Amino acid sequence: MKRYLFSALAVLVVMPSWAQSVPQIKFTSVPNFPDLPNGQNFGEVAGVAVNSKGHLFVFSRSMPIIAGPAVSPASGELFEFDAKGHFIREIGKGLYGWAEAHSVRIDKNDNIWAIDKMSNMIIQFNPAGRVVMVFGRKPEAAAGLEGPEEVHKEGEHLPAQDSSFRAPTDIAWDSKGNTYITDGYINSRVAKFDKNADFVKSWGEFGTGDGQFRVPHSIAIDKNDNVYVGDRTNHRVQVFNTDGKFLRKFQIDVPPDMTSQPVNNIARSLSAEAIKQSVGAPNSLCIPADNPDVMFLGESTFPGRIFKITLDGKVLGVIGRSGRKLGEFSGAHALACPSEHLIYVGESSNWRVQKLLLQ
Repeated sequence: MKRYLFSALAVLVVMPSWAQSVPQIKFTSVPNFPDLPNGQNFGEVAGVAVNSKGHLFVFSRSMPIIAGPAVSPASGELFEFDAKGHFIREIGKGLYGWAEAHSVRIDKNDNIWAIDKMSNMIIQFNPAGRVVMVFGRKPEAAAGLEGPEEVHKEGEHLPAQDSSFRAPTDIAWDSKGNTYITDGYINSRVAKFDKNADFVKSWGEFGTGDGQFRVPHSIAIDKNDNVYVGDRTNHRVQVFNTDGKFLRKFQIDVPPDMTSQPVNNIARSLSAEAIKQSVGAPNSLCIPADNPDVMFLGESTFPGRIFKITLDGKVLGVIGRSGRKLGEFSGAHALACPSEHLIYVGESSNWRVQKLLLQ
């Protein structure tokens, strides 16, 4: 059994003998990256993605100064930077669908897909930045934009509707051009659409069994069209075929650095069981194009590390630790890995993007 003891200075974690022990992967975090315009800052960085030119896209929970609080009809800005981190443009400035940024992905044709948790929408831009397709619909203004925790109390998990979403989280594509959307904080399912954007099917429901989810937060698809779903609150990754048939699952149980500091006191605000479940809880998933036999997994807010793993869940190495300094992480909410040795990390708690060069 794991025991978690806290002091004002550190988090001491006494781990069981069966917990995985893995090597640290050496890396460099590039300072002052990327180069924002004068006076501009990120808010919580919810999404990062890279296109075929090596351009970086950052989806931030930030907004114009005239906007309201963090969760509001303007909590999203989508930025593009070149491969050296120089600012290029903002995409969708003041867009109707922005409410709370959650993730951004780039498909094989360099189309840009933004997933907005609070507007319940998935928005496709072409490479020029023009909206060409939308999935879902923003709630009516009269209904307000309350968080899902307030709208749907514990135990209220309403049936999902085919092409409607409630707090969607991520998106991925298979080799045939089918689209898969994790949906999400409320619906606890994966929705599948064909290459013509027509609804095909969905699978999953709230729960802890195989094929059930508690916050399917991230999704990735390998070269063989296996679908990996980061089932965050269940502290596991589940693997399916493209028809939603459950294939396998795995968990990561790697002891955190016992001297690492929790950001925003998040560890001390949770119960011992909640902290146990946060170890290895998959915030984000990414498969590098140059080595599709491995995957990177970003851990939830605490301990907040990044793991390099095989596709069956064997941990090959761990990157970083919890903290605020460069090379430390809190809320590795999004990963983009254009290669096995280059990773971009979007951090929700530290309000930044880190560019990691792995040795």
